[in-house]
Amino acid sequence: MYNPPHFAVDDAAPLQALIQQHPLGMLVLQTEGQLDAHHLPFWLRVDAQGQTYLQAHVARANPLWQQLSGGGPVLVVFRAEQAYVSPNWYPSKHEQHRLVPTWNYRVVHAHGQLTVHDDEKFLRAVVGRLTQHHEALVQQQSPQAYPAWKMADAAPDALQQMLGAIVGLEIAVSRLEGKFKISQNRLPQDRLAVADQLQVTGQTALAQHMRDA
Repeated sequence: MYNPPHFAVDDAAPLQALIQQHPLGMLVLQTEGQLDAHHLPFWLRVDAQGQTYLQAHVARANPLWQQLSGGGPVLVVFRAEQAYVSPNWYPSKHEQHRLVPTWNYRVVHAHGQLTVHDDEKFLRAVVGRLTQHHEALVQQQSPQAYPAWKMADAAPDALQQMLGAIVGLEIAVSRLEGKFKISQNRLPQDRLAVADQLQVTGQTALAQHMRDA
């Protein structure tokens, strides 16, 4: 992607954090000469050697896993906060009258090689990690709503049936590319003024990232 130096993020930590906070990725691949995209929640894992993996699963009825049964290069796009920015929000606009609208956003592109896992051990691990992580988030947001669901809550035969209906995917990530376009190319007073306006409209997280830029 087009990524000017002032928007590029090379440090792996904030890129991994974005994936963990916004795990619904768009998996992009090419099969039979056609581009295809699949929207999947991913689990990010880093092994003891520092290799990053993205793990997910798809329905067995989804032809994706058969099309890539031999593996292949893929791209996964993760998008965090995004918002329109009006030039009227820039204090310097009233002096220059040369500013135009733009869009602020934070994205990560993960490039790597995909491997298909059609085995119960892998599937139990991935489903268990995804469930535990997201149930914990639900509990943080509304702890009084209901107890956290866990795989052991499902009837064994029902769980076995559901595991048989999915196939695992694992991507060995070769490169993470981050673009945090949050007005770093604007004057500090302009960037902070935009952050204040986004705060008013409820874009609290994006506003804070702009203040921290």
